[in-house]
Amino acid sequence: VCVAAFVVFQLIELAIPVFYKRFFDELGQSAPAEVLIGIITVIAVINLANWLFAAIAHFSLTLVEGKIMARLKQKSFDYLMLHSRKFFVNNFTGSLTQKVNRFAYAFEILMDSLVFNLIPMAVSVFGAIAVTAFLAPPIAWIIAIWSLLVITANFVFSRWKIKYDVARAAADSRTTGFLSDNIVNYISVKLFNGYRRESGSFKEISDQQAQKTITAWQLSNAAHIIQHLLIVVVEFAAFYYTISLWQSGQAFIGAFVLVQTYVIGISHQLWGVNRMFRGIYQAMADSKEMVEILETPHQIKDTPGAKILADAKGKIDFKNIVFGFQDDRIILKDFDLSINSGEQVAIVGSSGAGKTTLTGLLLRLFEPTGGRILIDGNDIREITQESLRKNISLVPQDPVLFHRSILENIRYGRPEASDEEVIAAAQMAHCDKFVQKMPAGYQTMVGERGVKLSGGERQRVAIARAILKRAPILILDEATSSLDSKSEALIQDALDALMKDQTVIAIAHRLSTIRKMDRVVVLKGGTIIEQGSHQSLIRKRDGVYRKLWRLQSSGFIE
Repeated sequence: VCVAAFVVFQLIELAIPVFYKRFFDELGQSAPAEVLIGIITVIAVINLANWLFAAIAHFSLTLVEGKIMARLKQKSFDYLMLHSRKFFVNNFTGSLTQKVNRFAYAFEILMDSLVFNLIPMAVSVFGAIAVTAFLAPPIAWIIAIWSLLVITANFVFSRWKIKYDVARAAADSRTTGFLSDNIVNYISVKLFNGYRRESGSFKEISDQQAQKTITAWQLSNAAHIIQHLLIVVVEFAAFYYTISLWQSGQAFIGAFVLVQTYVIGISHQLWGVNRMFRGIYQAMADSKEMVEILETPHQIKDTPGAKILADAKGKIDFKNIVFGFQDDRIILKDFDLSINSGEQVAIVGSSGAGKTTLTGLLLRLFEPTGGRILIDGNDIREITQESLRKNISLVPQDPVLFHRSILENIRYGRPEASDEEVIAAAQMAHCDKFVQKMPAGYQTMVGERGVKLSGGERQRVAIARAILKRAPILILDEATSSLDSKSEALIQDALDALMKDQTVIAIAHRLSTIRKMDRVVVLKGGTIIEQGSHQSLIRKRDGVYRKLWRLQSSGFIE
């Protein structure tokens, strides 16, 4: 509808000068007033129809662009969120946001170029050539050659210039990523007096962006200047030729009006050719980074025919696991560990021993390079990621919350839960007391990443979310690390209730929190060096766990 309306609109634009030609021809021959009024009436009706089709075209274009831009953003979001943890670790948040937005707006630029430049230009040029071919063939040839030269030159120039547009877009992404990184780490910038350093670095990056942007713009300006000169020359050539026809008696004043109207109209259309090609190639450059992301295969995806893991019992087996973030840095090698359904296992060890890596592998945030992980005898690569994660709750060491209400953040564990169920989970996690002190209560917005809450409050919200989810497998990544002794005692009661009848993997730096675990597994260099109950390991005279326990004066492993 949109394209058809614009085509009709442009055809009407071509018809109007024909009636003006007739009007001036009749006027020059002293036609009766009735004839002139009739022609003017036809021109008025045509202009009204032109206005109507222009309105239809613009409103339909707005509707189409809005819907398709929303779909492009949705597609980008859906594909982006299926990428692995490694992908997000290697890309700035702000840069990714910029790429998604530019991808959608690139479509808007392409549509505008098509509808406002390409279609009008094509209809105007071919229509004007067809009409003037009957009136003055040399003018038709002038218009044809002129249009071909301008379009070809702009096409070649824009293709050559695209590398500068790509460089500009990449510089823009770097600037946005750097800005986002500093906003996220603003506390570090303040605490380490890094303002001047970061300001200097930002100036360097933004200056590079400015230079690349100026280069791209100046090239466009140069093309505009040359094109403008060519348009002026052709306008005067057509002007001179039509005057000569009129003076020789081969054409009336109406023909002069018709030709000049077409030449001026086509001049405006061709003037937009540079802008059209610039817009198209700029849109291609802006969308290039997002297209590359959309063409990047997902590292972790469901296998064809993947099964749904329903109501897992919670038995977990790590079999001959090999994993490393880099080929020369192996974290786990030939790792074996079996956890029975309902068993509560603590995993301890110094930093870099592979504790958190195990939970990431279990959640399929990344894949092992060797070996298998089984849940209830099912290889987790043969079950859907959605059903796998539905059966696992995680309370991370440093919870990151959405910039939403406390109620929404807790409900994220089970979206269909009622308000009463959410509040009950919050009470079990001892969130209710601090929430009630807030003016908006459970509707309090927590800020980006939950910055309006303290570390302990964020952790209690995360625990409430896990309580609400009630998955058969629970991972506690030092779930009480941000709590004081009093809060920890309160939370421990909630955790005891939460862990009942569940398979639990507890990553612990604070050894005092794992005394009640069925088994303690001690890791070193990605392998198990000891395992057993807390009491049995404490009694081992030369045991590593015993040494860790004795060395831990403040309750943490150094």
